[in-house]
Amino acid sequence: MKLLRIDASIQGPRSASSALADLVTAEFVAGQPEATLQTRHLGADPLPSDLWATAVGASFTPEADRSPEQTAAVARAKELADELASADAVVLALPLYNWGVSQHVKTWIDVVIAGAPAGTRLLDGTPTVLITTRGGGYGPGTPKEGWDHSIDYLRRIVGEVWGADLTVIERELTLARVSPAMAGLVELADSVQQQAEQAAVAAGRALAVQLDEEANAA
Repeated sequence: MKLLRIDASIQGPRSASSALADLVTAEFVAGQPEATLQTRHLGADPLPSDLWATAVGASFTPEADRSPEQTAAVARAKELADELASADAVVLALPLYNWGVSQHVKTWIDVVIAGAPAGTRLLDGTPTVLITTRGGGYGPGTPKEGWDHSIDYLRRIVGEVWGADLTVIERELTLARVSPAMAGLVELADSVQQQAEQAAVAAGRALAVQLDEEANAA
């Protein structure tokens, strides 16, 4: 069994999304102690920004005519696509930045898509936990309602394009304790955090149980 975990925060040890992913991972490992944990941190070790364009350009170039950079880009894209497709379970910790997915995440998604044949459902039926965190509030009736351009996109890519068996965990108001303008939302933010943490623990346990059931049925 292999669990692939992808992080994308630029907050290091202060990351709210990584903290939730830690809970999911810990519960999964407790239930599947012999499983392999593979990690990739797109925020700490981002992919080159030109990798996708180079890989796509190579796809329109006869293999014998490709430059060394194109050959390397194609190999890297295939490696990342294979890494995702080979996972038995996946945890994606992808926070909202500037009202959308970060450049690190977008590059990774584009490169992965380039690394597999068109239309490949890389996560077809694979249990996947998608974690997203937001500094402010984006719910109905809030000033930023409709400004979250990340979660629907991620659902489309991970759940529909890649075909994952998707569980989504969301946490808002992560900046309530550090932003003076959000001082009145601290109590609500704490409640939202608690709910997200409970959901993360439950999701990790469910992943372990699901893989156990699938292994027994095989």
